[in-house]
Amino acid sequence: MFEQLLLARWQFAITTVYHFLFVPLTMGLPIMIALMQTKYVRTGDPKYKTMTKFWGKLFIINFVLGVATGLVQEFQFGMNWSGYSRFMGDIFGAPLAIEALAAFFIESTFIGIWVFGWDRLPKKIHCLCIWLVAFASNLSAVWILIANSFMQNPVGYQIVAHESGMDRAEMTSFLEVITNPYVLHQFPHVFTAGLCTAAFFVLGISGYHLAKGQYKPVFQSSFKIAAVVAIIASLAVAGIGHFQTQYLGAEKPMKLAAMEALWETTEEAPLALFAGIDQDKGTNTTEVAIPKLLSFMTHNNFTDPVQGINDLQDQYSQEYGEGNYIPDVFSMFWSFRIMVGAGMLMIVLALAALFIAWRKKYHDGGAVNLLYKILLPAIALPYLANTFGWLIAEMGRQPWIVYGLQKTKDAVSTAMPASYVLITLIGFTLVYLVLAIIDVKLIVKYARKIDDEAKEPMAKEEGSLWI
Repeated sequence: MFEQLLLARWQFAITTVYHFLFVPLTMGLPIMIALMQTKYVRTGDPKYKTMTKFWGKLFIINFVLGVATGLVQEFQFGMNWSGYSRFMGDIFGAPLAIEALAAFFIESTFIGIWVFGWDRLPKKIHCLCIWLVAFASNLSAVWILIANSFMQNPVGYQIVAHESGMDRAEMTSFLEVITNPYVLHQFPHVFTAGLCTAAFFVLGISGYHLAKGQYKPVFQSSFKIAAVVAIIASLAVAGIGHFQTQYLGAEKPMKLAAMEALWETTEEAPLALFAGIDQDKGTNTTEVAIPKLLSFMTHNNFTDPVQGINDLQDQYSQEYGEGNYIPDVFSMFWSFRIMVGAGMLMIVLALAALFIAWRKKYHDGGAVNLLYKILLPAIALPYLANTFGWLIAEMGRQPWIVYGLQKTKDAVSTAMPASYVLITLIGFTLVYLVLAIIDVKLIVKYARKIDDEAKEPMAKEEGSLWI
């Protein structure tokens, strides 16, 4: 049983992380493309048409790989997590079905119309298609997060006993489920993270071309748009994340305590920058902390207490029965700091990019070229932040798969031999690795140059600016 649980968790974690690499860009990039095409429709400037087609091609590559990696997610619920499917099917199935019917179908339909509709549809109708793609991409995320938020914070349900002896959760209020306070904090954070991902994706590739002095009109304008989006989105992610953390402190204090490796309930709680964590003994062996800052960040004052892991463990043992209710503190603590550290670097780089765009100093050499060289690998920063943020969300809920209702160990399929799960785990990991390599190769290939047919109208308009 333990082997099945461990392997099933690894399989779902690996396939989900692979899939989630593509999701934020799918949410953020079509919004930026829609802005570019809107500018083209309003001005008639062929530069913006070239920009739209260039970034649109990279978006399509990302979208296709995202769909491919996401297909197996739902199959795992029935194969590896049948206990969860029996218990949660009535509630979890509804938002997933709506996501497919009301979001993914819109997204995939209008992507096709947009790709093949160039010079066939009126400009405004064609532009509307990419706006619908952007809307549906984010609507899809809303429904997925509604389903996930129930697992984090169950609302609008009742537990119904069945003759089989297997209780199950049934929905009593669809409105409560879709207005779950958890999703109201979670979606804005994910939405702005998607914009950050898209902005740094555009900044990095634009910086690469500007450093080479090629395709200047396209990538100067792309850089400017991305710099504005990057600073707005990165600051928004940080601000929304702060309020989300305060919500966790009030409603899910164990998750917050694990993120901060705070073992004892503490007044004037310090914020640990670094810590040596001994989870077996329930203490930190070493710690570098800023006094009182955690209390201030959690309660907006420096004195109110923050609940600690050991006290919460005792509280949960009385409430839910004997057991270990502490998530992996080491992983939570360092995942949070990687996420925050990446976010802080993004704010700094976004400010630098905005300064260059504002001053129009795209080719000053020296520090500007250095920033271009930094921005290309900095494309990885939002991916790091997204991945570790998602790990925090999921690991911090453990040992529950549905908080307070069903433990992860009770959700795993008992009829699926561990050897089968191991074989599929290896198979999925290898297939996804191949898909990731294909994605990177295609992105690199099509990010390096603009199609020759796109250069011709630009050359007439910009003359010597094309290099």
